[in-house]
Amino acid sequence: MYDIIVAGGGHAGCEAALAAARTGMSCLLISSDLSALARMSCNPAIGGVAKGQITREIDALGGEMGKAIDNTGIQFRMLNTSKGPAMRSPRAQADRTRYSLYMRRVIELERNIDLLQDTVTAIHVSCGKADGVYISTGTRICSKAVILTCGTFLNGLIHIGMTHYPGGRTIAEPPVLGLTENLADLGFRYGRLKTGTPPRIDKRSVDYTRVEEQYGDPDPVPFSFSTGSLSSINQLSCYLTRTTPETHAILRTGFDRSPLFTGKVQGTGPRYCPSIEDKINRFSHKDNHHIFLEPEGYDTNEMYVNGFSTSLPEDIQRNALQTIPGLEEVRIIRPGYAIEYDYFFPYQIGRTLETKIIDNLYFAGQINGTSGYEEAAAQGLMAGLNASLKLRNRDPLLLKRSDAYIGVLIDDLITKETDEPYRMFTSSAEHRLHLRHDNADLRLSKSGHDAGLISDSAMYACSRKSDAIEQVRNAASSFSFSPDLINDHLAMHGIQKIKSSLSASTLLKRHGIHFSLLFGCSPVFKEMIFRFSSDPLVFEQVEIDIKYEGYLKRDMLLSERISRMESLHIPQAFSFESVHGLSSEGREKLSKHRPETIGQASRILGVSPADISVLMVKLGR
Repeated sequence: MYDIIVAGGGHAGCEAALAAARTGMSCLLISSDLSALARMSCNPAIGGVAKGQITREIDALGGEMGKAIDNTGIQFRMLNTSKGPAMRSPRAQADRTRYSLYMRRVIELERNIDLLQDTVTAIHVSCGKADGVYISTGTRICSKAVILTCGTFLNGLIHIGMTHYPGGRTIAEPPVLGLTENLADLGFRYGRLKTGTPPRIDKRSVDYTRVEEQYGDPDPVPFSFSTGSLSSINQLSCYLTRTTPETHAILRTGFDRSPLFTGKVQGTGPRYCPSIEDKINRFSHKDNHHIFLEPEGYDTNEMYVNGFSTSLPEDIQRNALQTIPGLEEVRIIRPGYAIEYDYFFPYQIGRTLETKIIDNLYFAGQINGTSGYEEAAAQGLMAGLNASLKLRNRDPLLLKRSDAYIGVLIDDLITKETDEPYRMFTSSAEHRLHLRHDNADLRLSKSGHDAGLISDSAMYACSRKSDAIEQVRNAASSFSFSPDLINDHLAMHGIQKIKSSLSASTLLKRHGIHFSLLFGCSPVFKEMIFRFSSDPLVFEQVEIDIKYEGYLKRDMLLSERISRMESLHIPQAFSFESVHGLSSEGREKLSKHRPETIGQASRILGVSPADISVLMVKLGR
């Protein structure tokens, strides 16, 4: 008898097992291949736009993904540095093999986790509650709760050209058979989705004189708030190239053997990560698309061709790749392929990720129709944590949309129709200025501590940081700079001079003024501030809060408006097609779903906060 059984050893399964075990639950993690725990079956990277925020939130709540990538990353970059803080997102290339080994080592060191290499084929239910699983041998294993994190394994089918065969995640892995049918017999409704991956190539066959080298950041920002400096790591370069009109012409010759265009693939693919054949078909006016060449680790010649996901025949893949600058002599190690798999409509789960039909049964990851390692890991963490809290007779952890990207993710899943793989974007979060990667610890560490995942010492450090931010901000408000004290420094930096004394906080609202400039103007101010903190991260938080104070207040007003949206009705005959200012996707989704209220419209996947603002203005008129 275990407290919790986790079926599946991907990113969701690993986080679920660790969260449950670290909060005192005895846990059994079942995977068909224990050498592939947390395997990066597609892109060997963690983070990116919105996904980087999720990864830092996972860390702030006590999850492992941030620590894993900090320990196994081979290149770190902060994206969107030219934009505001809400848009900046950390991203890192991982050593694919070392990442999986790291996660297995962490799991094996956790005393409350047992491992079993097998496949779950059915759930055992008694009196409406899940109380165990059946594995492939027919053996029943008992538990108090079950978490399913099946990824793309459920009745998985791999496609390469007109050839297709059963597969679970990669070409060499078998699918999970029988579990979908078992769940359907229990009353669950399911659908079919599709995802894909590009070919892997031998990096020795690339002509590096014809591609653009991309370097990592000289001073990388870690994902985990507990990680020190990463400046000493040996970062590997990535490379940028592009497809050509000849590439597109060759790819089109394979359309008659494409499982995507001939109807072999029945599942819906991801809108925002289309295959290369889908891109040149949908965007026929474009004569090139970016291709990123990304190394898969320190000890391998394998390279990931980001932007060239495909299920076309292998000969078409090879011929097309060889028309891309730098890849004229390319050698393919593994061809690209598409995989179809079953998922369960996520309206069948609640905010804790427990299913509505069967008590003590939780779904997390791609079984809920999501895509991406980060979205899966976040769901696994929340499912494992909430299953543990329930078994301990404690209140669940329910994150609101204004609390975290994870809260946005779960709310979207349970309120919106998921008919394509769900992917998180910053535009999905109406409170994104508040939900930044840099303040995830301040937002969520207390929740992680209360649930039992964040240690007392880590919570104490976070509390001290929060206190220091408040003290530094108060000090900045109380210290004034006279024109004589600062104008020469402002002129040196090309900043307009001041005519009367202004407080440091008022000055910090100006573009180009930072604490470092003010410290250079006044050693007295520097000494005053350093009595409270000398941490650059504290100064960063204070600067963001001051510079964006007006926007943050407006964000709070937006939050209040959204809470009133449920009472704002949309006329039944309202024509969304006639509304100028709506995004193309927003107009499409609104016309399809026909929401009855603004509140419902705001939760439709693909309808942005900007679309809602346009609608409210139109309806007001």
